[in-house]
Amino acid sequence: MLPLFGFKSKNAVFKVVEKLLEAGLVAKDHLGRLIPTETFGEVPMLGLVTAGFPATVEEEQAETVNLDDLLIKNKPLTYMLEVDGDSMIDAHIEKGDMVLVEKTNQAKDGDIVIAEVDGEFTMKYLREKGNKRWLEPANKNYKPIYPEHSLDINAVVKAVIRKY
Repeated sequence: MLPLFGFKSKNAVFKVVEKLLEAGLVAKDHLGRLIPTETFGEVPMLGLVTAGFPATVEEEQAETVNLDDLLIKNKPLTYMLEVDGDSMIDAHIEKGDMVLVEKTNQAKDGDIVIAEVDGEFTMKYLREKGNKRWLEPANKNYKPIYPEHSLDINAVVKAVIRKY
């Protein structure tokens, strides 16, 4: 941590770690390693905002929302991927977005999946009809992908994160 933050002494790092511990942002596990606490991913929930005609909004903090609890159901099987390409733009998934996915080989028709098709990986809608399965893009400039040999589901997309 010394070079990362530009500290000249271990004592400076110790003081920062102590402040993080006191603020409840991190805790120590049974081996003394720092781990994020439940409050690490919390943000205040201030109410509703209309996306239709303008309306008055009373800002009042009713609660906090833990982003881990909201977005992640099975933490050991959840990971992020950065999107590269534009085949899912009509599903509002764009190049540079981050997708939160849950590792699984089970998916249903209409799920957005990370799939291995004929040895290559892609993100598309899973489509099923009878015993046929294929992958469908969300961009009219791309064609559906029908596997020649194999189609294996690796993960299901659970959320999209975009920074503006």
